[in-house]
Amino acid sequence: MTTKAPTLPHAALGQWRAAVFALFLLNGVAFASWASRLPSVKRSLGIGDFELGLLLFVMGAGSLIGLGAANIIVVRWGARRGLYVMFAGLAFALVIVGLGVETLESFPVAAVGLALMGLTFGACDVMINVEAASVEQRFGITLMPLFHAFFSLGTVAGAGIGVAMAAWRVPVSVHLWSAAILVMIVMLGSLRFVPAHEARGVEADAPASTRRERLLTTLTVWRDPRIYAIGLIMLGMAFAEGSANDWLTIAVVDGHGQSEAVGAAAFTVFSVAMTAFRAVGGPLVDRIGRVWTLRILSVAAAAGLVIFILAPNLPVAFVGIILWGAGSSLGFPLGMSAAADDPKKAAASVSAAATIGYIAFLCGPPVLGWISHQIGILPTLWIIVALIAMSGLASGSAKPIAGSTVGAGRP
Repeated sequence: MTTKAPTLPHAALGQWRAAVFALFLLNGVAFASWASRLPSVKRSLGIGDFELGLLLFVMGAGSLIGLGAANIIVVRWGARRGLYVMFAGLAFALVIVGLGVETLESFPVAAVGLALMGLTFGACDVMINVEAASVEQRFGITLMPLFHAFFSLGTVAGAGIGVAMAAWRVPVSVHLWSAAILVMIVMLGSLRFVPAHEARGVEADAPASTRRERLLTTLTVWRDPRIYAIGLIMLGMAFAEGSANDWLTIAVVDGHGQSEAVGAAAFTVFSVAMTAFRAVGGPLVDRIGRVWTLRILSVAAAAGLVIFILAPNLPVAFVGIILWGAGSSLGFPLGMSAAADDPKKAAASVSAAATIGYIAFLCGPPVLGWISHQIGILPTLWIIVALIAMSGLASGSAKPIAGSTVGAGRP
């Protein structure tokens, strides 16, 4: 038996929206708290790049498990209760990683902590996107890009805090344990404003047979061609975003012969362009529709990347970087929004589409690295142009389903 979501007062809707903004910001801060201290992690554990790669792989594998488990958690417990458990698990994981990296200086303990961190982070990512989609449907306007802008702001803030911690020689363990405390405080302060009935799908006292039927129904999303098409949108744009995160600075230095400082500036410009467009992209979607927005931005991203690859000088390259960042900004959040159009299958659909998209973040860097070793970094980026084109061709699958007005555009 399904639960009909009651009408919430406007003030409660505003608190719910603010709470989800805070959770996206928190996820970004938590992730960057770890990522910003990687040099200190290598030094403390006495490991090389290969061993560090293993730790990152373990975390990535845990994330994939968490993405898949999120659907089961939402069906069984509901999104709010699941978020309580997963964010508490994320805080616990940060504590374990701190113990493993510095207090015990144990590679296995750090690996266990990172596996748990990846699992809880992946599950939280799906569930906060499900909540964001519910808020979006209630307000009737496109908000998902703005939610993802808050995640980007969180990573910037977390990275800045990490730089300060490293400069002040604050131990990694103290930094991560402080982040764990922050996770608990923000989680407890935010989730009390998230309605318990939202994104649940079954009543709390529903019999086990009903929950099993609900779970089996949601798992059928893997037989839905639309989900795979949305996954292709997210895959192409995740490659566009991930390739910049991992290889833009190297492409500027090795491909265009610039200094490391210029490479860092180029990545900053890309990040600002992406975050800024996520912050203002919602009204554009509401004006021209989700599909046309994705098509136009895929053209912008591909054109920007081509300009960057072929740029005869630095100013032209920076024009390409701005287009690349802006064009890549909305593919992943709008894919999440499209996957969640059907509230009854939102958790399962977001989980499935996100799993396809996250393959790019996990597999993209090593694959591109191997290819660039063979042919050079700039020629390798042509592969990303092709993937962006694939994403643009699949944009039609993001058309809102019947009954959903978010992302439909104005006539």
